[in-house]
Amino acid sequence: MSGLARPELLATAEWLAENLERDEIRVLDMRWRPDGSAGELHALGHIPGATLVDWRKELVDEGERGETILLASPDRMNALAVRTGIADGTTVVVYDDSQGLFAARAWWSLRAYGLISVRILDGGYPEWVHDGRDVSNARVEPASGGFTARGPNRTRLTTADVRGLLGSPDVTLLDARAPAEYRGFEGNTRRLGHIPGAVNVPVGAMSEPGGQRLRDGAALRDLLNAANVTRGHRMVCYDGSGVAAAKLAFVLTLLGHEDVSVYDGGWADWGNRLDLPVDR
Repeated sequence: MSGLARPELLATAEWLAENLERDEIRVLDMRWRPDGSAGELHALGHIPGATLVDWRKELVDEGERGETILLASPDRMNALAVRTGIADGTTVVVYDDSQGLFAARAWWSLRAYGLISVRILDGGYPEWVHDGRDVSNARVEPASGGFTARGPNRTRLTTADVRGLLGSPDVTLLDARAPAEYRGFEGNTRRLGHIPGAVNVPVGAMSEPGGQRLRDGAALRDLLNAANVTRGHRMVCYDGSGVAAAKLAFVLTLLGHEDVSVYDGGWADWGNRLDLPVDR
């Protein structure tokens, strides 16, 4: 891809194939299925050396009312690092087959706890297979990791944090959901709509039509410009589960935005609370 300020955050299939055998590389298979069949999918074929991670079980905690999905605790992130062989100096490559959505959730989760070198495989598993790369069905037993979770850092915001930022001229709120949800026509929370002042930047438009790869840098900037998203502001991304928001945060960081956060809890928390303002 061209026109990216931070190309090192994106791994091409070619780059991964060339670096797959390096000791400091760990690959996480983030393919996920609601019915729990991702394990069978992984067993049928995965990138050699990749470890399957269930984002819903290993990367999140449940909110107090069970309605929100929150960033996993430091202890759980440390446990994941041990299981997958992630150490402090590791470069992690994450992939899925869902336009990078679950891979982005893993990217943000690891970076929120201080792991700097995390890359998303552009095009994911479909791109890898399409290129005729090697696949494996072997069970992976990586060496024990030693990553120490530090944080979460400022890339993660709570409901209280976001409420305190409302109306700030230096903050841009970005709603990554589909337009119908943003406008309050659809949804499954007690109230419908969006956080006051938020602009709608649906992540579905950020991948190439009919494919898994991201659009090039110029096309991504055009999408952001159309939503009046400009440089220099603190960017706060949200959706209902933190998955689309994480992908939007990834794209913004890839394009060079320097202060990008994800609202942990997102609309699932905001829309279910009657004490918070809502726009439709």
